[in-house]
Amino acid sequence: MLDRPFLKFCLLLVALLGMPAAALAAGKCERLVATGHPDYPPFMWRDPQNPQQLIGAQADLLAQLGKELGVRIDVLYGRSWDKAQDEARSGRVDLLAGSALTLADLETMDYVHPSAFSRAKVVWVRNIASFPYIEWADLRERRGAVVSSDFGQAFDEFAKANLSLEQGANLTQMFQKLMLGEVDYVLHEREPGLALAYTLGLQDDLLALSPPIASEGLYFALSHNSACNDAWLRGQLAKKMTELVAAGLPETLLQRNLLLWKEQQLQSASTPNP
Repeated sequence: MLDRPFLKFCLLLVALLGMPAAALAAGKCERLVATGHPDYPPFMWRDPQNPQQLIGAQADLLAQLGKELGVRIDVLYGRSWDKAQDEARSGRVDLLAGSALTLADLETMDYVHPSAFSRAKVVWVRNIASFPYIEWADLRERRGAVVSSDFGQAFDEFAKANLSLEQGANLTQMFQKLMLGEVDYVLHEREPGLALAYTLGLQDDLLALSPPIASEGLYFALSHNSACNDAWLRGQLAKKMTELVAAGLPETLLQRNLLLWKEQQLQSASTPNP
């Protein structure tokens, strides 16, 4: 006759074997903490109603991923982009949203493929003063402005040898110079540029030209030091991300959050100061 401890072991083993593999794997971590750039609309920004939370297209996509995986994902404010990266590398948060793929970060992060979004760096012009643009050479003989010169090695070398680019302190200043005709174009990212145009009320006055100067993927990255980083989670994140990208969800969320940002700016502008 089987003794009682052995019988209990057999019953537990049968119960475990009958559980779905996903349930066993997900049992390790029921909650993930994510963070990202706190001032990067429409991709991510602080929730005006709850400043300790981040909202935006990346936050919405993380929420959908969590729903698909049966895992709660909290997207928390981390003070700055540099701080957010440090928190992720250390493992104090599990996921970093909006990370460009770099060799250095491969030592501390597992990137979820495919990329969640694409960061396109484009030529911004006045809507009434656009000019023919197909390739980089079309920017010669024109006055340009830029906040950051990080457009990839090839373009940075071309610009240094061929273009007249004024370095600006911030994009607001550069857009103002563009509207005053002091420069002919501004180089900056497309979606964040459009978000600022909404903030400044210039969305009908500015135009982003195609093709982009450069484009790179923005990934979700899982910290090597996260207690939740295991083969099951990495595999499921990649699987679900592939499905969501194929369904076009990231672009839908991006457009939805551009509208949300626009509505927030209009509401802010119509609210009287105390």
